[in-house]
Amino acid sequence: MEDYHKPDQQTVQALRNIANRLRINSIKATTAAGSGHPTSCCSVAEIMSVLFFHTMKYRFEDPRNFNNDRFILSKGHAAPALYSMWVETGLLKESDLLSLCQVDSTLEGHPTPRQQFVDVATGSLGQGLGVACGMAYTGKYFDKSSYRVYCLMGDGEMSEGSVWEAMSFASYYQLDNLVAIMDVNRLGQSDPAPLQHHVEKYQKRCEAFGWHAIIVDGHSIEELCKAFSQPRHQPTAIIAKTIKGKGIPAAEDKLGWHAKALPKDMAEMVMKDLQSRIMNTSKHLYPPAPIEDSPPVSLRNIRMPSAPNYKPGEKIATRKAYGMALAKLGRYNERVVVLDGDTNNLTCSEIFKNEHPNRFVECYIAQQNMVNVAMGCAARERNVVFASTLASFFTRAYDQIRMAAISDSNINLCGSHCGLSTGEEGPSLMALEDMTMFRALPTATIFYPSDGVTTEKAVELAATTKGVCYIRTSRQDNAIIYNSNEDFHVGQAKVVFQSKDDQVTVVAAGVIVHEALAAAEHLKKERISVRVIDPFTIKPLDVKTIIDHARVTRGRILTVEDHYYEGGLGEAVSSAMVNESGFTLHRLAVSHVPRSGKPHELLKIYGIDRDAIAQAIRKMLSSSANAK
Repeated sequence: MEDYHKPDQQTVQALRNIANRLRINSIKATTAAGSGHPTSCCSVAEIMSVLFFHTMKYRFEDPRNFNNDRFILSKGHAAPALYSMWVETGLLKESDLLSLCQVDSTLEGHPTPRQQFVDVATGSLGQGLGVACGMAYTGKYFDKSSYRVYCLMGDGEMSEGSVWEAMSFASYYQLDNLVAIMDVNRLGQSDPAPLQHHVEKYQKRCEAFGWHAIIVDGHSIEELCKAFSQPRHQPTAIIAKTIKGKGIPAAEDKLGWHAKALPKDMAEMVMKDLQSRIMNTSKHLYPPAPIEDSPPVSLRNIRMPSAPNYKPGEKIATRKAYGMALAKLGRYNERVVVLDGDTNNLTCSEIFKNEHPNRFVECYIAQQNMVNVAMGCAARERNVVFASTLASFFTRAYDQIRMAAISDSNINLCGSHCGLSTGEEGPSLMALEDMTMFRALPTATIFYPSDGVTTEKAVELAATTKGVCYIRTSRQDNAIIYNSNEDFHVGQAKVVFQSKDDQVTVVAAGVIVHEALAAAEHLKKERISVRVIDPFTIKPLDVKTIIDHARVTRGRILTVEDHYYEGGLGEAVSSAMVNESGFTLHRLAVSHVPRSGKPHELLKIYGIDRDAIAQAIRKMLSSSANAK
């Protein structure tokens, strides 16, 4: 290769020394903790050494510098190997390693962003490459910068379908700034990996996905240096044949040692032997500095330039209002980017796509990868990211969403066609459990807009709200309820219908707000007054507003939702009321797996339409009267 400069012997020896110190430190840390994966660390020692002290360009004193090359440890169980590299740079002290897995330590069993050199949490296998794709896409197409992205994977996780979703994405978008390193050490948790050491099969699979694939001896410093130096015109896979437990004679290439710390006496003996392999050299290696060509980015003051432009009574589906809001936000904020999974004409993100095509990323029908790519695009605060698909499809990406929460990732997800409003499409496309998923995440915010105004406000607020945000949109058109100058905040409900004589407080969101309003109007003819509250955000829930207004209606609360009973709005209100006295709470929700039909038919059949609401209110008042 014309541009390959073979490292001199002193450099090679220095890199070998670093690799063996990595082994020593990984063993020392895991034995002290009584937990960890020393054999998985030992197989990647040379790979890590060459990456961190020969290949990657970064400022070790500033790990999150936006010009730095990126590194994702997808095989997160090899975390001590990563920590050992940062000991080599001087960012961590060697003594820090002895705190591994302790409750007051920032060095956790798998990497988390508690350490500034970790962009996203890993450990749930099969996800690192998708995140790396998002970083590489950002580097190539948004930042237009020189930094590269390296992702170290285990051979076990190559069985995950999400890996191949990411492989497909990377080749389609020609991410020639992305390098995946596969640690083919043959052995998994309980059994050998399916392809064991047949590295040529990995090579053929990678090539079939459009990658340049190079087989190397993963313990050869020279081969690794050469492979990493090759010019790239497509994403590159370094398929490194390694030995699990390399340097630990009793564990080398043997089953039964995964996730087992060495006993203290064995550890001492192995560390002594590894220490004897470290040769004196005058060569001190430092990471090369990055090329400083990434543009500065500020995500502050991301806001709409003007109020929503809707008139009361005008009809629009919240999914369409979502697309219009994205396009408007993107008009004045060039770091707003939008992803979709081949549903942009359903989620209406196509409105953004048509107006801002260079900031729209089509992820196709690979929702798990879409969420990972969103995390990568959002990393290091490079972009404000929205990703949309049908709400029901986020269920298959729940592990990715869970890891986004653990990663403190600021991503905004929009699920359209929620609940029974999908109608004729049938139950497989009806999201009736999505609020349960997102409510279970401690850092999540759930917006459930009921009209075009609230949808635009949800998009604007999500853009600046930390953590995972979820916006739940619906298929059918509904009337505008709010004035365009109405002020909205996260965790602040709105009272949309009230009088001084109200007898029941109805809490409803999304399309059901319109059913509740219709029921309230109908009940007025029967001289029954009802108060209707639109929570706007299901999480956090405005408990104070609900309680204060329910007290006025003698403690009577009815929740109604286009969702299963478990985990949705009703349970959120129930949880909030559990320590309160003097309240009577009734709930309406979908109680069975539904079927196809017109949306209004389904709302009626499953007991959450205006007639069901009115009947439930009559029953509550009748029961109250009988109790007297």
